[in-house]
Amino acid sequence: MVTNSNFKFGKNKYTLLEMPFIEHLTEFRERLFFLFTGTICLTIISFLEVKDIVKILEYPINNVKFFQNSPGEYFISTIKISFYAGILFTGPLTVIQIILYLLPGLTQKETKIILPLLISSLILFGLGITFSYYTLVPASLNFFLNYSQEVIEPFWSFDQYFEFILVLFYSTGLAFQIPIVQIVLGLLDIVSANQMLNAWRYIILFATILGAILTPSTDPLTQLLLSVAILLLYFTGLGILFLIKN
Repeated sequence: MVTNSNFKFGKNKYTLLEMPFIEHLTEFRERLFFLFTGTICLTIISFLEVKDIVKILEYPINNVKFFQNSPGEYFISTIKISFYAGILFTGPLTVIQIILYLLPGLTQKETKIILPLLISSLILFGLGITFSYYTLVPASLNFFLNYSQEVIEPFWSFDQYFEFILVLFYSTGLAFQIPIVQIVLGLLDIVSANQMLNAWRYIILFATILGAILTPSTDPLTQLLLSVAILLLYFTGLGILFLIKN
């Protein structure tokens, strides 16, 4: 009789220990499904309004005629545009879901650090795309147009044009996460603010190399603009880290 009672107690104890993990996993799946559904819905909406999105993508460049290499090229391009637009528009929902998922398990101190970092990361990514759209894309494309204007008539494949600016958008958005990475490294005491400051010479070299890698074009103007932006972001993140630590 005692053995049976112990068995039941052990089973109940095991269930109590496992339930939080099961609930944790269930909530994770529900939020992941919500994001997946949201991405699909936003992708469909983007596809229905894809002509307006295409006009927005074509806006940074003038005096260029686009063509398609095959009958279905533009259709495939609009599907890709809709998909990436759906992912982009899901960004705020993703941050909200991450916050709601992590919030119950965070202490008050952790909440004051993690929540601003998540929101700042989303804002910086949006600023990166905006900077790319209004500065990097026009500078890069106008460089190529001016370079060949007296020799070649500009007829561009729309699919290749879209892939070009897509790489520039996302690479710039990721580059704008540098302050977030700095703050995380500083708060975890992996790299101190003074060490980051003392490495400024290497950072200038790193920014130059990173600007050349992240820009899909080979023109020096675009690479220089991105490198300068990376340096400004780095020293901005460094200043914020000094303020947090002091």
